[in-house]
Amino acid sequence: MTLMARITAGLTWASIVGLVLLAARPAAAIESTAKEALLMDLTTDTVLFAKDADKPMPPASMSKMMTVYMLFERLRDGSLSLDDTFRVSERAWRKGGARSGSSTMFLKPNSRVRVEDLIRGIVVQSGNDACIAVAESLASSEEAFAEQMTARARELGLENSTFRNATGWPHPEHRMSPRDLALLAKHTIENFPEYYHYYSEKSFTYNEIRQHNRNPLLYWDMGADGLKTGHTKEAGYGLVSSAKRGARRLVLIVNGLPTKKARSKESERLLEWGFREFENYALFQEGETVLEAGVWLGEAPTVPLVIEEALTLTLPRKARRNMTVSVKYQGPLPAPVTRGTELARLVIMAPGVETREIPLVAGTDVKQLGFIGRVTESVKFILFGGPG
Repeated sequence: MTLMARITAGLTWASIVGLVLLAARPAAAIESTAKEALLMDLTTDTVLFAKDADKPMPPASMSKMMTVYMLFERLRDGSLSLDDTFRVSERAWRKGGARSGSSTMFLKPNSRVRVEDLIRGIVVQSGNDACIAVAESLASSEEAFAEQMTARARELGLENSTFRNATGWPHPEHRMSPRDLALLAKHTIENFPEYYHYYSEKSFTYNEIRQHNRNPLLYWDMGADGLKTGHTKEAGYGLVSSAKRGARRLVLIVNGLPTKKARSKESERLLEWGFREFENYALFQEGETVLEAGVWLGEAPTVPLVIEEALTLTLPRKARRNMTVSVKYQGPLPAPVTRGTELARLVIMAPGVETREIPLVAGTDVKQLGFIGRVTESVKFILFGGPG
């Protein structure tokens, strides 16, 4: 029996119609050795695991994703092209280059570098010199660019992100939360599919120096295709990762781990858990009729209750058979009914999952009966105790 048939079968004039759709216990809880973490299913924006997810933390080089995002936006609006070149200042060379002992693209001072090479230098090689070159070229200074990064982050909904540089270099006020990093990853993946592939590149050679991507998951057969590592003494080892299997994509943020090995193992473990314990379930298509609700004194006896947007839920696989779906409304619905008017709520409950309520609207107009029709229906109600 289809979901539609399950909901509509045997309905009467009721204010609340409920039924058991599916069932089980929620997936077992999991812990993490990371100081901060967040695991999210990108299809439904469902958080599968969170640990201090809204805590502003030192993101180290993971914040370079915002620098790259600012570049991607310029490429999309046409103010930049991949073949444009940026000049490498003395400051970019000294502060962000090999002489500082930091991650570097090995840029030469006063040289000009293609934008596409700078993207790869940031994403693959985590080059601080590349970040500063970008910042100084897109703004009057790295500090000014950091202010632009913060402003744009707020517009994107990154509520706990403040940038003081383009690199993630340690600064007491340079902070991002795991949730903000997940949201930035979502924006990057969904808004820039033509550029996202840079995050999956395993190596890049510049100035005859080949460097490998520090993201360990790219080298494992688990569907990973991004995004960015980070490490400082204060932050510990962190990673923003994403992996796709079939139609599902998970995004994971971990930070504060003690070693590279711990970062790799914990990221793999949490992603595997997310794919194993949860699944996406498509319940309704956009515009689908959930049920027919009775109409009182209307030219039509019923009106379709329609869900306006497609509904897919991410649920623990064990909770699937204990999920309940109900439609809540005051019935019969008095005519006239106007198409698009919210008339009911679809209520979805499952063990260990936050209850969801989704509006249902009238799928058609239903006019009120004329005077004689209303009198006839009223008589039937008096005689038989219900609408005729």
